[in-house]
Amino acid sequence: MRLIKNVGAWFDQRLQLGAPVRETMEHPVPRETASWFYVFGSAALTVFAFQLLTGILLALIYVPSAGEAWRSLQVLNTQVSLGWFIRALHGWGSNFMLAIVLIHMAQVFLFGAYKFPRELTWIIGVLLLLLTLGMAFTGQVLRFDEDAYWGLGIGASIVSRVPILGPWLVNLILGGPIIAGATLSRFFALHVFVIPGSLIGFVGLHLLLVLKLGINEWPMPGRVVRRSDYLENYHKLTRKDGVPFVPYAVWKDVIFSGMILLSIAVCAMYFGPFGPSGQPDPTNIQTAPRPDFFFLWLYAVLSLLPPSLETPVLLIGPVIGLIVLLGLPFVSGEGEKSWKRRPIAVLTILAGYVHTSGRPCALESGDGCLEQRAGSHQFPERTHGARAAGSARVSSEAVPQLPRAREQRRAARAGARRGRG
Repeated sequence: MRLIKNVGAWFDQRLQLGAPVRETMEHPVPRETASWFYVFGSAALTVFAFQLLTGILLALIYVPSAGEAWRSLQVLNTQVSLGWFIRALHGWGSNFMLAIVLIHMAQVFLFGAYKFPRELTWIIGVLLLLLTLGMAFTGQVLRFDEDAYWGLGIGASIVSRVPILGPWLVNLILGGPIIAGATLSRFFALHVFVIPGSLIGFVGLHLLLVLKLGINEWPMPGRVVRRSDYLENYHKLTRKDGVPFVPYAVWKDVIFSGMILLSIAVCAMYFGPFGPSGQPDPTNIQTAPRPDFFFLWLYAVLSLLPPSLETPVLLIGPVIGLIVLLGLPFVSGEGEKSWKRRPIAVLTILAGYVHTSGRPCALESGDGCLEQRAGSHQFPERTHGARAAGSARVSSEAVPQLPRAREQRRAARAGARRGRG
């Protein structure tokens, strides 16, 4: 024990971390907020750390090239010991992380935690949501199967509609006008370096703001936020009825995060990894790409909108939504926090849930309701059958120009309908 104490003292003299760690552990939180409603932020952080760990393990085997990416995933699925399980953990961890971040933001919104003085905390949270979505999308592309290939084609066609900058943005994202080896290299860099690095920086800033401003108090009806006296009232509350974060609140965070990790492991064991499906075949324009669950709503919008409204909705809608989210704490920075006295907030969350939770039907393929796949084979003995087993290895010369990809698919479907008529 004395040796451990001496070693700890040696490091503390040089790193000077003892006091900040103790301050973090002992910082007071309102007693009512040490509840199960405040565990989602720590769970998201835990799953993010879990994603970093499993992502590092996968990066040791994955080959980010157009010719070998699909094959390296097959190697992970069938030849590397527990490779399929690590892939499944990473894939299901992505879904769980995105779901927890969305639930955390909904809870923050309903509890009015975006109001003064936590405006910047909310804004950084919105940026973290966008980065999490970016991680999910780039991870799907790295599978580089049929779904990823044509899903990226649809995404690039959306980007190409941006006025003036559209063609330049497509070239920037894809490394050229077509999906090729440079595309996969760029998405690998985004998924492994750029977005995780940004997430780490913003998460650190987000936690710093939480420590400096305190955890939001329980939103009781009649407890109104005023810029003139909120900080004074909050400090009075923590002095009168505050408890140290450790151990009064942290044990709920630990239990919930452990349950989430266990759920990820169970899903990974039972359902297996996501794909890969068939090898990407640029000549197969009648394929039906199936996006991951959290992007199904976007494909549903594309399938239901008339062509004349696609570009305005896809370009203007997200911008308006982002402006609303970023401007919310400045427009509604004072007043009631309790969701019981904010019916519009409750209706907004319900409407968002109804819009994004159901599995959309009648996607662009015209095949009706498309069920998401999480792998349909036994592991590790079984192998994934390729829907395009006879297709040639992808090369840059074989990939069609993206601006024409969607039109080609529409023309093929129209020809098939005329043939049946």
